[in-house]
Amino acid sequence: MDELRDIRRRLYSIAGLIAAVLLFGTIGYRVVEGWSFFDGLYMTVITLATVGYGETNPLTHAGRLFTVFLIMGGIGVMTYAFSAITSVIVDGHLSAALRRRRMEKEIAKLSGHYVVCGGGHAGGVIIAELRRIGRPFVLVERHAEIIQKMRERQNAEIPHVVGDATDDDALKAAGVERAAGVFAVLATDQDNAFVVLSAKGLNPSLRVVCCQKELGVRAKLLRSGADNVVNPEFIGGLRMASEMVRPATVGFLDAMMRQGETVERFDEIVVPEGSPYVGKPVREVKGSEGNGPLLIAVLDGRTKKYVINPDSGRPIQAGDHLVMVGEVERIGQLRGRFAA
Repeated sequence: MDELRDIRRRLYSIAGLIAAVLLFGTIGYRVVEGWSFFDGLYMTVITLATVGYGETNPLTHAGRLFTVFLIMGGIGVMTYAFSAITSVIVDGHLSAALRRRRMEKEIAKLSGHYVVCGGGHAGGVIIAELRRIGRPFVLVERHAEIIQKMRERQNAEIPHVVGDATDDDALKAAGVERAAGVFAVLATDQDNAFVVLSAKGLNPSLRVVCCQKELGVRAKLLRSGADNVVNPEFIGGLRMASEMVRPATVGFLDAMMRQGETVERFDEIVVPEGSPYVGKPVREVKGSEGNGPLLIAVLDGRTKKYVINPDSGRPIQAGDHLVMVGEVERIGQLRGRFAA
């Protein structure tokens, strides 16, 4: 919006300059030659346009002298005006501003999306994954060049807000009040804690996952309101150990994460109140016959404990989280049937 306001202000200034020159010429011919306003305007226009139609009426010596000054000053103004307009169009300022405004309108329509705070390596990985599984998101990053690099790396448009993610206004611009969750992946734990506090203050119901940069701050980040804290170095160490002792398992997960013709993931379905599946046995969605996503476990909505490979006769309860593996599209279809 600021870019469009800037361009609009420049165009208004140019239009004002052109109108002032036309008015000056018209009044000048009226005063010096006694012409009508229309004749004065016409003479001014053909003089500034340098079309060479000739004098509208015979000019006196004073009229020609006035015309000389009009040409010297007016053509300079017209040259500046057209070069400024050309610059706005050719340099891409106008198209960039229009693209930005269109993006802001699209962001304003989002609901239940995810806000990624930070465009570093972790932010890029998160966005790539959200794109693969078809989840809407908005990136908040203070440096426009980082956003541009991410756009080039992923060869896709990235819905974004250029601003400080610790600032409430930037989070509001990203639609945090309507969002389902926030990823806090800024450069420092202090900044991530500020993001958690700001996001939870604007939308207490959203889920915030926070990146931990230093040892010993996990408890503080959780106290600030984060729903979960991820330590990349800790996860990396576990991954290296798993790669060594259980390579086939890790290889399976890697193969699943690579994007091919279909996107397969571990995912979950939350059973809402009033779902048509409440009270039905899990065999109806277990998928053990290979006819759909495979049910791996159930997070019991009442006890908050996991039931691994639940018995086929276990009834589905409202509030259960069904942990499944399969094609993202088919899990999404099943999620829709649960909510019907």
